[in-house]
Amino acid sequence: MEMNFENALARLEQVVRELEGGKAPLDKMLSLFEEGKGLVAYCEKALNDAEQRVLKVTSDGTTAPFDGN
Repeated sequence: MEMNFENALARLEQVVRELEGGKAPLDKMLSLFEEGKGLVAYCEKALNDAEQRVLKVTSDGTTAPFDGN
């Protein structure tokens, strides 16, 4: 599966559900936790990169609140 933001977020949600379930052995829980940390880092970087791309597109580089309209 190709790693992109949507796939990483979906996998992160699965990891969190498994961790919250608390039924896996300790080694598996630690492995899931490490995977989750990596996925969080990937998602944060993707969001930061997207924000920078949006700022680059704006003419003056400033941001304004999104009003949803």
